[in-house]
Amino acid sequence: MMSNNLNVVEAVRQALDEEMARDEDVIVYGEDVGVDGGVFRATKGLIDTYPDQVYDSPLAESGIIGTAVGLAAYGLKPVPEIQFSGFIPQGFHQLKQHLARLRSRSQGAYSCPVTIRAPYGGGIRALEHHSESFESGFAHITGIKVVIPSNPADTKGLLTASIRDPDPVVFLEPKKIYRAFREDVPEGEHVLELGEANVVQEGSDVTLVAWGAMLRRAMDAIEHIDASVEVIDPRTIYPLDTETIIGSVKKTGRCVVVHEAPRTAGMSSEITARINDEALLYLEAPVERVTGYDVPFPMYAREDDYMPSEKRIRKGIETVMSF
Repeated sequence: MMSNNLNVVEAVRQALDEEMARDEDVIVYGEDVGVDGGVFRATKGLIDTYPDQVYDSPLAESGIIGTAVGLAAYGLKPVPEIQFSGFIPQGFHQLKQHLARLRSRSQGAYSCPVTIRAPYGGGIRALEHHSESFESGFAHITGIKVVIPSNPADTKGLLTASIRDPDPVVFLEPKKIYRAFREDVPEGEHVLELGEANVVQEGSDVTLVAWGAMLRRAMDAIEHIDASVEVIDPRTIYPLDTETIIGSVKKTGRCVVVHEAPRTAGMSSEITARINDEALLYLEAPVERVTGYDVPFPMYAREDDYMPSEKRIRKGIETVMSF
């Protein structure tokens, strides 16, 4: 299979391009996604190629998500963009009460193949409400899947799988890595299984679980650490690939979980609970969590202090190794 060298933004665009070409029922719309190509230019040029499948919408998140419910019930496959994930709360009622419940409410008569794309996370010195990491909140809504890629190839494979999935997906794109690096991305058919984690690096001393932009930071942090670190990227926050994580922890006996969302009720809490449920007697140390803090995401001057740093990640590893 041929490959091309893309960043995350370009991988998003290629996935949308190929899926709209394959299936005319795939509809892309949102604030400024058409003529302007989106605030991060992820949809640049698509309206020219697919004028009947790409639309600009009003600035109304509730309307954007609510419209997706109707389009999906009618048989289409909407892929709406919310310009920043921090504005999804404006449409939260439609997301939780209608989008996530359409299949159960209709006893299976209707499915809801909607993929809500949204840039998420910090690291680009954005304004207030533009840097939230609310993946654990979305994971708590039964009826939807929550997907977070960490590199261009996974972005394409996971977004393609999300669009083809018969049920709703919240697809969170880490904007810190939108243009941070490039890698080979398969051309043509590239679909990854939702719910399967990726063992990025095998190791024997400690398991490190990280996703989105934090995966790259974690890999940089362990480059010079004196331990054999097994690195796992869940890729899908819900459903979570518990089996892969538990299997790794049983092998290493130690675990560090890294995410930029606030600590309390973050996904690290759920992962820790599952490890305690299924691998407690294998642990050589308590699970260590390296996370954001329980405060609103700060403005520019304190952004770097809020997000997990390489130093904090290394300290977490050292803590479990020396317990």
